Amino acid sequence: MLSPPLSFSDLPGWAQDDHRAALAAFLRHCGDEAASRGGRPAGRLGISLAALRRTCQAGVRAMADGSGEAARRFFETMFEPRRVLADGFVTGYFEPEYPGALRRDALYATPLLRRPENLVALDETNRPAHLPSDAPFAMRSPDGALVLPPDRGEIMDGALSGRGLELVWLADPVDAFYVHVQGSASIRLKEGGVMRVGYAGKTGHPYSAIGRVMIERGLAESGTVTMDVLRGWLAGNPEEIDAVLRRNRSYIFFREVSETGPGDGPVGAAGLPLVAGRSLAVDAAFHAYGTPVFVSAELPAGADGPSTPFHRLMVAEDTGSAIVGAARGDIFFGSGPQAGALAGGVQHRADMVVLVPRDAGTGAPR
Repeated sequence: MLSPPLSFSDLPGWAQDDHRAALAAFLRHCGDEAASRGGRPAGRLGISLAALRRTCQAGVRAMADGSGEAARRFFETMFEPRRVLADGFVTGYFEPEYPGALRRDALYATPLLRRPENLVALDETNRPAHLPSDAPFAMRSPDGALVLPPDRGEIMDGALSGRGLELVWLADPVDAFYVHVQGSASIRLKEGGVMRVGYAGKTGHPYSAIGRVMIERGLAESGTVTMDVLRGWLAGNPEEIDAVLRRNRSYIFFREVSETGPGDGPVGAAGLPLVAGRSLAVDAAFHAYGTPVFVSAELPAGADGPSTPFHRLMVAEDTGSAIVGAARGDIFFGSGPQAGALAGGVQHRADMVVLVPRDAGTGAPR
């Protein structure tokens, strides 16, 4: 699944990257608090959290030096680059801002739900034989049995109503859906102030891209259904919204995020604030959070801009239901409409190279 070790000179744009910015993003995973936050100790690529953390002391010294050259030497000394041997593909995501309210009214009628208390994360130790082997979550029923959670359509029909799970209410169900897609949002409250919400769990049903509806109907070509294109079509065809949203059975639960400052990004699945242009959402089954990943692609410079080279050392520290496979990535572009304009047009092939700690042994599969 990984190539033999490459030379850093084989990576296009490596020498021109801002290695100090990449090192700063990486070192956030070296604090004691990061060890107990989300994610697996190792992914299927064989890179372990323990091996990554053994590089931290050298990384701190490189950061103290203060130069980009010291940061570059740190990565080149402590890691070896190995290409993911699969067709790479990247999309973009951002933290949107939408209007909302703490109480339901005639305008604000679509909720974002808190994680139910009876939602249980599954692993090899507690997964019942009658549930699918890849089911990440179950719900504990009143008799103690673990059952599959309801999917999006069932929740839209009221499967979780009456339990007080409503965290905040939005006016537009399509806005609410895209909060699910992005995994976080800032909600500008009718009552005053802003609530930041972040991922708290999911039902675990398969993710389906709802833009496929337009492709199936011959309304768009594959690879052209950006967020803006789909939203425009739904705005012109509101009678389609309910059925289209139900196509994606995956459903996300949220929490209020109060531990970040105004200048911080939203909190990702690794439990750390995301960094625009450096945080990468990955399939956590393959990647340990904190793994440096060098991404090479030709990406648009804005909604209608020309394609430009994107060569960036990023850090795997978030995930998403649509991010499936070792070479699948989602680039975090930041918060607000400008970041949304950049993120919305990214659906591109990419080359993914993971940096494997040199003392990791032979655990990384080839």
